[in-house]
Amino acid sequence: CSSAQAAGRWWYHHAWRCSAASAPTWRWVMWFRGYSGALALHVAGVNAALLLIYPRPLYKIAVRACFLGFAFGCGLLLSAGRSAWRHFGWYMCSLSLFHYSEYLVTAINNPRSLSLDSFLLNHSFEYNLAALSSWVEFTLEKLFFPELKQITWLSTVGLLMVIFGDCLRKAAMLTAGSNFNHIVQNEKSDTHTLVTSGVYGWFRHPSYVGWFYWSIGTQVLLCNPICVVGYALASWRFFRERIEEEEITLIHFFGEEYLEYKRKVPSGLPFIKGVKLEL
Repeated sequence: CSSAQAAGRWWYHHAWRCSAASAPTWRWVMWFRGYSGALALHVAGVNAALLLIYPRPLYKIAVRACFLGFAFGCGLLLSAGRSAWRHFGWYMCSLSLFHYSEYLVTAINNPRSLSLDSFLLNHSFEYNLAALSSWVEFTLEKLFFPELKQITWLSTVGLLMVIFGDCLRKAAMLTAGSNFNHIVQNEKSDTHTLVTSGVYGWFRHPSYVGWFYWSIGTQVLLCNPICVVGYALASWRFFRERIEEEEITLIHFFGEEYLEYKRKVPSGLPFIKGVKLEL
């Protein structure tokens, strides 16, 4: 009888702890259910207004910018509260700001190359799958291991990685000016010059270095142990192949000038030395 009572007490306290830990999550679920209709009406209203104001090409740009602004605002609301989803709010702000600023800086630097793809929202199937995987991992671990998502110091480290990576990438884009393009160029334009100053004096590929640490930082921020490893390996492999492809073109464009630059300045990414090609 005493063992049964002890088991009952253990179950009561365990159930109480689980319900207390999950209470903030359920409050947000109930809040969303209560306001989902209003949010849907708001999104539909904004979409209709954009359709009336802008012609079709500009509408496609405006609706993406509004979506990113809406995501940033939702992230701010989550970040400002004391919800257990506060760190996910940091992530939403970081992700939406990254994609919006990609388009904005391209519009400032190289408007001739500007397109819908400059948002990088449809970068690739693999990129979208990676983002979805991180959301799934965060949600599942949040439900089953809620304490794992409350390591504030680790999320802060991730946020600093995100800020550093994004700032480095945007500095690289601004430094390169019209020489920067989201697509590797196969033909040299008349205005194409080899940029070796500013952040390009630190790394040969500072925009890739920034994106590499930004992507890993988003998963450190979310305290996603599986995606931290997955993002690091996938990003490293992608940028290794991308750098080799790009440097073949750069050697073709600038010859000995680029080879000399390559000998003096590292790529900036661990264990990536670039293409092994000599004249």
